[in-house]
Formats: sequence, C-alpha cells, structure tokens
Amino acid sequence: MSAPLIDPFQRAITYLRVSVTDRCDFRCVYCMSENMTFLPKKELLTLEELDRMCSTFVRMGVRKLRITGGEPLVRKGIMTFFQSMTRHLDSGALDELTLTTNGSQLEKYATDLYAAGVRRVNISLDTLDEARFAEVTRWGRLPQVLRGIDAAQAAGLRVKINTVALKGFNEDELFTLTEWCASRDMDLTFIEVMPMGDIGNESRIGQYWSLQDLRDQLRQRYTLTDLPERSGGPARYVRLEESGQKLGFITPLTHNFCESCNRVRLTCTGELYMCLGQEDMRDLRSPLRMSESDQPLEEAIRRAIAGKPKGHDFDYSRQQEGGKMSRHMSHTGG
Repeated sequence: MSAPLIDPFQRAITYLRVSVTDRCDFRCVYCMSENMTFLPKKELLTLEELDRMCSTFVRMGVRKLRITGGEPLVRKGIMTFFQSMTRHLDSGALDELTLTTNGSQLEKYATDLYAAGVRRVNISLDTLDEARFAEVTRWGRLPQVLRGIDAAQAAGLRVKINTVALKGFNEDELFTLTEWCASRDMDLTFIEVMPMGDIGNESRIGQYWSLQDLRDQLRQRYTLTDLPERSGGPARYVRLEESGQKLGFITPLTHNFCESCNRVRLTCTGELYMCLGQEDMRDLRSPLRMSESDQPLEEAIRRAIAGKPKGHDFDYSRQQEGGKMSRHMSHTGG
C-alpha cells in the first residue's frame, strides 16, 4: 500500500480537507439557510475515528491536512484531535496542518493551535462593517472575530483572510479590505460564490460578483503582477506592486482550477468527495468500522481516487445556478 495516490488524470493526491463538523455558530447567507437541520451527532465520526482516517491518508501520501467545518472549533474536544495530529508533523510524514475558521473561537484556541503545530489559519471575513457583518453571518459578531485575529497573530499564526465577493454587498469595501490586510501583514484571497446547497430566499445569481470585474477595479489603483506560485490550493496569486502585498483569487466560475487539483474532501460522516462540484462520493465510514485492520479502508480509498472526475461544472453564465450541488458547503467543508 506504499504506492502514491494517483487519480485517472495523473494528478497526485497529496492534500486532504477534513470537515470535522457540519455545525457552525454563524449562518452566512451564501452558505446556509437560517434554520438548518444538522446531522445527528451519532452519525459523525468520533475524534478517534477521524485520527485513524487521517492517519491512513497520511500513510498513503497525503502531505497537507486542512481542518474545516462548519466551524471546526465548535466541535467538543477538537483540540485533542489537533494534538494527536502533531505526531505526523514531528515524524515528517505531514508537511502542514492548517485550519479554516470563521475566527469566532480563535481568542480561546489560538495558543493551543500553535502548540499543536498549526502555523497558518484561513479566516473567513467578508466585511469590516459591523452591521453588514451581522447581516451576512446572521448570528455573528465582528468584534469577537477581530479579537480572534489579534489572538492568532499574537500566538504566531500566519493569518490569511478569505473574502467571498458579493455583488452589491462588499463591492465598496474592496480597497478598504485590501488596505486593512496590508496594514496587518495578512494575505487576502477573494472567492467567487459557489452554488452549494439551499440557502432559503437568497439568490446566488444576485450575489455573484465576477473576480474578473474585481481585478479590473483593483487595476484602477494598483499595478498587478501575476505570480507563478501555488499554495497547494485553487488560488491564483498577484502582487500589488505599490505595497508588495499578495492577493489570491479563487475563481471556480470564471476560470476553474481543476487541471491541477490535488485534493479530496472528507466529511464528518466519513464520506469522501473527490470533487467539490460533483455529487459523486464514496463511503469510508463502513470500511473503517468493519475491521481493526486498515486494509479495507486503504482499498476503499484507492477505489475512490480511481473515480476522481476531471473537474466540476459550476456555471452562472445563463443566469441559472448551473452545476448546483444539493449539499451545503458546511457538509463537505470549504
């Protein structure tokens, strides 16, 4: 079982994103409906099962592990999982253990995360306006998140801000957000809104702001230089020459990133999604639980990777949510 994980299109799978819970303390309008029905806790993988699952992937060649949700830090006891993953960093089997979070719990956990070997966190933040923040998150409080960012930087964590580009909502904060991140030495990545799950009365067509338009607006003030670097994820980067700041763009609608995809996504119930934008998945919980040996799980993982598709079909070009997924982003992990 030492052969690397290679999909049918000769892409090496070295990056696993793990949703440890579908629950969240926010209800962002592009992610969830306000009155969500969450999975029964008994359906979730236990923390011990998450350890065994992730350790198997690491043994099979995964070098980067990103913990997502929902909001991962609301899961009870989650720091014991981070602490258990530290052994793979110490052994050199894992290059990086990272976290995507809404920042609400970072004031409490930032120091412990650093002690567990986490060095970078992505924090979702779409506005610096307190009233707008309450509107877009429905339940969120901006001061709590800002204190979390302060705590993360004080603990030594490198912070990257992820901002979903929302038409008619944060367009007028483009330069404010960019300059605020530059002043705090934080990278910033803009993301196009994706058609994932039922979000109630909200319209994603109305929310959709093309990042090509966003880049054109940036060029009115800055000189943008394309950078060749990749971080192991889907972002493409530019440098703003006037400040030296790095900006990322994740463009699943206007320019997909499938040709270099090196990642798969594991849900909190043990479903493996080979593509964020496809419904096809494989159940890994059953082979995990059927035997104390990891062999059935390893074989199931290889069968799943053999079915990884070439790419997704997200599309808003006809003013419809083409390629829409029925599951919420919080189920698969961002």
